[in-house]
Amino acid sequence: MAAISALGRKVMDYVKTKEFRDYVTSTHFWGPVANWGLPMAAFRDMKASPDIISGRMTTALILYSMAFMRFAYRVQPRNLLLMACHSANVVAQSVQASRFVVYHYGGGAGKTPAVATVLASTATPTPTAADNDTPFATDTTACD
Repeated sequence: MAAISALGRKVMDYVKTKEFRDYVTSTHFWGPVANWGLPMAAFRDMKASPDIISGRMTTALILYSMAFMRFAYRVQPRNLLLMACHSANVVAQSVQASRFVVYHYGGGAGKTPAVATVLASTATPTPTAADNDTPFATDTTACD
């Protein structure tokens, strides 16, 4: 228990320093914080139907995050918060890309329950023959 209170005291001492205040008020902090919206939206969209996924946009976001992941590592001082954000975005967008490929190229588009439900609810019923209906007669003499 003493170790936990010592760690808590150390964290509180660091939070009170000018170095921490400078970090929290810099773009090295607020840029990644704002960027976390991208992977959070992608993780939230994993529950949505795959027919709304844009293959082009997903590919662009993967490449964008890969480029900025490298940038976040190479810039001095290293921005590990930005790198973590873009790493999470690459993972999230890769999952979305795999869902897109499976849905559009793996035969998933014809098998989704949402599409089947919509088709079933909008389909017109097929008329059935009643006992007193006369069969449809065709004139075969015109084809001779």
